[in-house]
Amino acid sequence: MAGRVEGKVALVTGGASGIGRGCAERLAAEGAAVVITDLQDPKGAETVQAITAAGGQARYLHHDVTDEDAWAAVIADIGGREGRLDILVNNAGIGLGGSVLEMSLADWRRQTAVNLDGVFLGTKHSIPLMRRSGDGGSIINMSSVAGLKGAPSLAGYCATKGGVRLFTKAVAMECAGAKDGIRVNSVHPGIIETPIWLTVMPTGTNAPPDLDAVSQMAVPLGVKGVPQDIANGVLWLASDESRYVTGAELVIDGGLSVR
Repeated sequence: MAGRVEGKVALVTGGASGIGRGCAERLAAEGAAVVITDLQDPKGAETVQAITAAGGQARYLHHDVTDEDAWAAVIADIGGREGRLDILVNNAGIGLGGSVLEMSLADWRRQTAVNLDGVFLGTKHSIPLMRRSGDGGSIINMSSVAGLKGAPSLAGYCATKGGVRLFTKAVAMECAGAKDGIRVNSVHPGIIETPIWLTVMPTGTNAPPDLDAVSQMAVPLGVKGVPQDIANGVLWLASDESRYVTGAELVIDGGLSVR
């Protein structure tokens, strides 16, 4: 099936690398005009180039998701250029691991600002443009299996991702009550091969943990995931195929959260 989001406009935060890039590429391949935002300008340009080389539509904006004025500017830019917004993927996030006894208040607040405040601000500023577009919309908030269950040395990360999970449900009910056609769902990745592992599971070196070995031990399916696995789920939530789905949790983790 092709063209599953044909004619739709999508905004993907943190879209320059990892899961965000996978989502941007998948949505563009299925017909969406994708606006990618990030702080990693060179990687953002590379992602746009890859999408356009494959025949898709994409552009990039520098964007700090913790800055409300920046959010207002991004949404105004999309409203002025694309004229509508149909899909928001609140993907930008960071992971800071370590004991709760050693985590600084500054790191706690930084992680919360990106992972939770950023999702709040994106949702707040995107809904009015989606409503003006008149065809409803789909907001997809990137949580984690860490938003479903606790993990040692990830207290701050779990707190933010758990917050995203329940924030999503509350906004889903608000939009449903408004009858605006906007659906709001969360996605919960498991062990996915992305750069976040350099910080979320400190190993004492600059090298990430061996995700293949970790997955063989912890994941029932025995293998790690890749960004495309998450992007496929995001595409489904973004498309009209999921028209009757809101306030839901899409868990994509090889069974990790079930074990």
